[in-house]
Amino acid sequence: MSVVPYKDKDTSKREQVAEMFDSISPKYDLLNHVLSGGIDILWRKRAIRELRKASTQSPKRILDIATGTGDFALEALALKPEKVVGMDISEGMLSVGREKMKKRGVDQIIEMRSGDSEGLPLPDNDFDAVIVAFGVRNFENLLKGLTDMHRVTRPGGVCVVLEFSNPRQFPFKQLYGFYSSTILPLIGRVVSKDSSAYTYLPESVQAFPDGPDFLRIYEAAGFKNTKWIPLTFGVASIYIGHKA
Repeated sequence: MSVVPYKDKDTSKREQVAEMFDSISPKYDLLNHVLSGGIDILWRKRAIRELRKASTQSPKRILDIATGTGDFALEALALKPEKVVGMDISEGMLSVGREKMKKRGVDQIIEMRSGDSEGLPLPDNDFDAVIVAFGVRNFENLLKGLTDMHRVTRPGGVCVVLEFSNPRQFPFKQLYGFYSSTILPLIGRVVSKDSSAYTYLPESVQAFPDGPDFLRIYEAAGFKNTKWIPLTFGVASIYIGHKA
């Protein structure tokens, strides 16, 4: 059974995820940084460095899936692309993101666009790189979403996924389990006023096929030469895939 934010509703996971992110969008950036102790910023920087290393040439067109308010898209500017398209199903998150891009003076380079990650309204082979941070966990159908990401990546292009994962080693596994199931939902509920959103987060991480399990699905979607890079004792992971 799919993990969803609002268990009392019979709407699809896609609809519930969009509703959840619309609800928490005003506080999303603050909560991200507070709940991770700011380390999410370092994770994104590392992911972009890995993208640079994995690319045969500097990517000119980058697609940021499940872009949220655009933090990963902004980080991708370090690669000096000509265009970054940030795509998300939550209009609330996109609205915050568009204002952020205008304030940074980068709205001509980063375009925030509405779209479903599992049915991208984009042509085949359109991007040199496809990136996603903390988004694939929310896909209703993971294989379908990854396959569509493969479709829009040009041959020779690279896909980089940054996602939460489950620590495997004692004592960090136990400490993280307590934090994510007890402390995180409490802070999230107080700040965002949405009690379901930050209960859903640890539940969705626990249910997510991380590590080697994710690589198998990544490869089933068509990606080659895949690589898994655990971060911070396994709290998050970077996954790299190439399109032949």
